[in-house]
Amino acid sequence: MIKDFCAFILTHGRPDNVITYDTLLRHGYTGPVYIVIDNEDKTADRYRKRFGDKVVVFDKLSVSKTFDEADNFSDRRAIVYARNACFDIAKELGYKYFIQLDDDYTSFLHRYIDGSAQIKNINVIFRCFIDFLINSRIHSVAFAQGGDFIGGVDEKTPRVKRKAMNSFFCSTDKPFQFAGRINEDVNTYTYKASIGYLFLSIMNVQLNQVQTQSNKGGMTDIYLDRGTYIKSFYTILFSPSCVSIKTMGRTVRRLHHSIKWENAVPKIIDQKYKKY
Repeated sequence: MIKDFCAFILTHGRPDNVITYDTLLRHGYTGPVYIVIDNEDKTADRYRKRFGDKVVVFDKLSVSKTFDEADNFSDRRAIVYARNACFDIAKELGYKYFIQLDDDYTSFLHRYIDGSAQIKNINVIFRCFIDFLINSRIHSVAFAQGGDFIGGVDEKTPRVKRKAMNSFFCSTDKPFQFAGRINEDVNTYTYKASIGYLFLSIMNVQLNQVQTQSNKGGMTDIYLDRGTYIKSFYTILFSPSCVSIKTMGRTVRRLHHSIKWENAVPKIIDQKYKKY
């Protein structure tokens, strides 16, 4: 493992159901891991009882004043505060590189055109992703998710997607702020990309997680209260030039954001067009 790297599991209200912790160990992770909770979590003592000094607590209200929440609500049941707190937490703990993980991952997979396989030594995978982060101009890189493979995988499937969701490899040398109370990952990789930040997902590695809104606690309650309609509109507030709302699904239709990448990100112009 990289000596100045750690894993953060961001969680709230689920001290007995931090699935990702056991999943990391089962996939061979041997590095430091911390359970990141906020000071508004009423189950904090139960987290400490189970994880001891691995628990890190941040001030949620203080963090809320450092970025644009994109609304005037007072409901802070959202993961964005923990995401933005991680950069300072890493510095305080003495780490330069870290990964942010949700608390509901069930497995990590190698993905191939003809199938998948369980990752046995995730230390090696983490090392490769951090090396990529160090030796490139990207600000964050992420694992693919199951939804990225809907429709199947073939030779035309991109090896890299210009997005980052759910798992974020980060460096304190390349700080950035997540934006918006809800849909913070999509808000960030669209809006920040429009001003030159680079976020990528590597399709060779996939995480699996508990089905959305089926795991009590965490973000589930706010999604059930607000729904995907309001969730998707946060991204439109930040990037109206490239994001719209469309319906998705086959049997059960629901509203979801749609990104027009032609309008979303700066274009790289070939050197031959440079005027000397």
